[in-house]
Amino acid sequence: MAEIKLAAESRTEFGKGAARRIRRDNKIPAVLYGHGDAPVHVTLPGHESMLALRQTNVLLNIDLDGKGQLAVAKDVQRDPVRNVIEHIDLQVVTAGEKITVDISVNIVGESAPGTIHLVEEQTLSVEAEATHLPESVDVSIEGLESGSQILAGEVKLPAGSELLTDPSYVVVLVTEPRGEAGDDEESAASPAEASSEG
Repeated sequence: MAEIKLAAESRTEFGKGAARRIRRDNKIPAVLYGHGDAPVHVTLPGHESMLALRQTNVLLNIDLDGKGQLAVAKDVQRDPVRNVIEHIDLQVVTAGEKITVDISVNIVGESAPGTIHLVEEQTLSVEAEATHLPESVDVSIEGLESGSQILAGEVKLPAGSELLTDPSYVVVLVTEPRGEAGDDEESAASPAEASSEG
């Protein structure tokens, strides 16, 4: 994945009032941390940052005072009503370093006729190189019969990724749809009818 460059500015004001002023200027308060260094408080351009963070596990090149620093977003706080970004926690990374990220599970294919699939794990936790982070993993259910299941340890991960999720966790379960309510009532009534007849 190509890295996305964002121009950052040092931030010296803190607190809710300062954060509101920053957001009014179409900027986003953020903090850079990692590798044992003291956290660095910055502001990021609002529109560019929102576009960049539409991608999962995107690698960012944070340009601060003419010096680039690779980072990934570890926590993005959003306003639940307006869906705008309020704050970003950025983890500093270096080329070749391995970090832990969650990747989304994409179901591909169709299970056998008359079955449905249930996704038990929406994401998998993996360790991967910071400069080659996967966004998602495809899990095929093509032709699987009812009762089939795919475990986390059976999922083929992108090259360079190592599974951290418990390999025994069920990711996808293929089953039959539940019977109609009328069928259940009939089966429940049958024993009573049989005993009354007897």
